[in-house]
Amino acid sequence: MDKVLLSLVLASLVSLPLQAALKAEDKAPDFSAPASLAGKEFKFSLKDALKKGPVVVYFYPSAYTKGCDIEAHTFAEDKEKFEAAGATVIGVSADSVARLNVFSADPDYCAGKFPVASDENRKIAGLYDLTVNEGKPDMKDVRGQDIGHAFIERVTYVIGKDHKIIATLSSKDDKISPAEHVQKALEIVQKLGK
Repeated sequence: MDKVLLSLVLASLVSLPLQAALKAEDKAPDFSAPASLAGKEFKFSLKDALKKGPVVVYFYPSAYTKGCDIEAHTFAEDKEKFEAAGATVIGVSADSVARLNVFSADPDYCAGKFPVASDENRKIAGLYDLTVNEGKPDMKDVRGQDIGHAFIERVTYVIGKDHKIIATLSSKDDKISPAEHVQKALEIVQKLGK
């Protein structure tokens, strides 16, 4: 009987996800990271950004990959709408800051309209309980260049001034596209202002 019970307990533990993204009402962990805006490097601080209003923190696998490019372009197109709602947008990936300098200034993607931060050591992803996929060593981006880093799962957080997570949008759990992350986050921050 003890072996059966032990087997059931072990089976249930194996079926649990190793990590689960933080949810609404959780306190958003503060972080600071090297970031780039329009190709210029600076230090991004979530704590400082929240002093101005809500922050949309979106994690994405890699610059210059199809879904991430769509998401960055959509955030850039809607930048003024987020600003009008009093919200700051920051993208976070495991890309190096040197790679992000190019991506952040690229007129087809971030277009210099919002910053992207580097989480090369994936510590920020760990704080937010996100899954990291080590990927394949020979993966290339849409430009044919080696990616050379792990992929953080695509999750968007809307964080209130009180550091509480208002919403968590996950491609994996919610089955939403990169562009839908942007639209849903925008709808949420626009409602906050009302």
